[in-house]
Amino acid sequence: MRRTRTLGKCRLHALEAGLQRLDGGAMFGVVPKPLWQKRIPADGRNRIPLALRCLLIETPDALVLVDNGVGNKEDAKFRDIYGVDNAGSPTRLEDALRDAGFTPEDVDIVINTHLHFDHAGGNTYRDAEGAIRLSFPRARYVVQAGEWEWAHSGNERVRASYLPHNFDPVHAAGRFEFVSGEHEVVPGVRLVPTPGHTPHHQCVLVQSEGETACFLADLVPTSAHLPLPWIMGYDVEPLVTLETKRWVLKRAREEGWLLIFEHDPVVPWGRLDPAEERPTLLPES
Repeated sequence: MRRTRTLGKCRLHALEAGLQRLDGGAMFGVVPKPLWQKRIPADGRNRIPLALRCLLIETPDALVLVDNGVGNKEDAKFRDIYGVDNAGSPTRLEDALRDAGFTPEDVDIVINTHLHFDHAGGNTYRDAEGAIRLSFPRARYVVQAGEWEWAHSGNERVRASYLPHNFDPVHAAGRFEFVSGEHEVVPGVRLVPTPGHTPHHQCVLVQSEGETACFLADLVPTSAHLPLPWIMGYDVEPLVTLETKRWVLKRAREEGWLLIFEHDPVVPWGRLDPAEERPTLLPES
């Protein structure tokens, strides 16, 4: 399946930044294992494979990167627990960028859908001397202000997902732009609050010449999560997720959006069948 496509005046690249493995039960919440394992089989540790897929958007005005994987700063124990496989120079994300014809220095804007370690871990990297540096030295980084505050709340339920070395250095360098609510980052790239997974999670809409693409992040992490009640156990507000999914997927079906899945191990993107009331994917070739 192709990993690059044109959307109006924009060009979209689905960058494969590696893989991780998370507990299948946690990924599917109250959905029974006999159901979810038909969609994504688990390994001997009950973990399922998940892509670390980022979106690179070429617009007429800027080069925009949405999310950036796990990064290179975690130790061997962490990488084993979460099944992280993203080796590269310094990670597979930078290799994917180069394969698309770009370098980290070319990126103008980095959007964090939220600040969990598998979405914002590549904000920074550890160099050969052990120093932590910004991965995208020219970029401004954009996140919801409420997500920044939530990441620093110290809440016991979520704090293991927020690793300060992934985002505090960005703030210290004065490179974060905090936004509240819907926000147009550059013409054609819009942030849309989609709460549930975290209270201030956001999706990214790319709109050009009458076409729309939506980077779903952890609202719908894989195509297996399209059914409305198939919601992650990781979501802090699952009933809010349900309502957010309801309106996002309704609009996506009615308006023919291209949906982009961050964690699906096989399917990077697709559209919903307009003839089906239930969310039913028509994968893009």
